Amino acid sequence: MTRAKKPAARKKRPTARGNTKSAGRAYRFIRALLVSSLASFGAATYVLKPQWPAQLTPDAILARLGWPAQEKIAPAVIPSGALTHTRFADCPQFFPKGQMPVVPSGAALRELCFTGFAVLHNGQTKTPVFVVERLNRKLLAQAQGMQRTDKFYAEARLPGAERAALDDYKGSGYSRGHMAPAGDMYSKETMAQSFSLANMVPQDQTQNAGSWSRIEQDTRKYVMRAAGDVYVYTGPYYSGKPATIGAGVAVPSHVYKVVYDATTGRSWVHWQANAASAREGAPISYDEFVRRTGMQLLPSGG
Repeated sequence: MTRAKKPAARKKRPTARGNTKSAGRAYRFIRALLVSSLASFGAATYVLKPQWPAQLTPDAILARLGWPAQEKIAPAVIPSGALTHTRFADCPQFFPKGQMPVVPSGAALRELCFTGFAVLHNGQTKTPVFVVERLNRKLLAQAQGMQRTDKFYAEARLPGAERAALDDYKGSGYSRGHMAPAGDMYSKETMAQSFSLANMVPQDQTQNAGSWSRIEQDTRKYVMRAAGDVYVYTGPYYSGKPATIGAGVAVPSHVYKVVYDATTGRSWVHWQANAASAREGAPISYDEFVRRTGMQLLPSGG
């Protein structure tokens, strides 16, 4: 009597999760090697060339070699009493004198660093608290003639429950209003990143394309005349309980733009209703802005 053969054991197939973990380990290993190599190379090179390019980073090199970046959730800001001190450890260059903004404490605040700007994001409103840029004549000269990509995208570094989605704006009647304008972007990379929804608020279409656009243009004209760096903070303001679009994206009552000339120490603030009837008016003082919002964005005495 012949015995029935036992079925051959099936080989385990690697799971997608396993593949992801392996890819992540490989990415981290290669990145660690690059960090070590660049540290040695950079120490010697910096003596000969102090302007050693910031874009020569491990992640930038891996991206050029075709390795996809490993997305990480943006760090949360830890509340400290009634006011919270931001850190922006990965992009302090966007803040004058390295002084980080102080804002009213709230839940779900996260810091996002981009190549051309930084964002403090509010996961409750699903919009920025502020977006900050460091601009100068050289950067805006590079920005002239840059083509808009118009490829809006949800920000993967924010938890799903805290970020706006493309569908939130569909049929809402509001435009996806850039806080750091596309017109300020000076490279293909910064242009593409400016279309992150983390850089957007629901903005009245007439105001966005009209009076607010003229404020953005006037700010660029000022930067082109300035002797050095000009820091620009832009964001929404909510008076009372805001209306929302989509799955809870808050509609601001006003938008603001704080302009700070680091060379002269001058500052002023454009404050405008998020409405079709809005017109350009005289700027308000920075002190008045602090009184209205509770945010301290500039260095003391700025």
